Amino acid sequence: MPRIIYHLGTCTTCQRILKEIPDPGKFTLREIKSEPVTAKELDAMKKLAGSYEALFSRVALKYRALGLNTMPLGEKDYRRYILQEYTFLKRPVMVQDDRIFIGNAPKVVKAMVEAARSLR
Repeated sequence: MPRIIYHLGTCTTCQRILKEIPDPGKFTLREIKSEPVTAKELDAMKKLAGSYEALFSRVALKYRALGLNTMPLGEKDYRRYILQEYTFLKRPVMVQDDRIFIGNAPKVVKAMVEAARSLR
């Protein structure tokens, strides 16, 4: 996979993290609301992440609104919901060659910054 960062333009957390990434020009920045993730891209991310669940955001407002918090969800469900509603993709997602970094936990952001810094 190429070097790409999937983010949401209106998300202040994503904006803050993007500012921390050294030389973000080395990545394709992909705003997921205006240009949703394709099934092919999601499947490639899943291959790197190990599961669709790892890419799924349980803090999305629609998670509770749709009652998903009360349902047992499987991998097919996670995939379907992420493709159908951009807010279900945990953000940001940084793909760097064969590595993936998912979410905004401090440890993940630190790893994102270090990985971006290591690029030539």
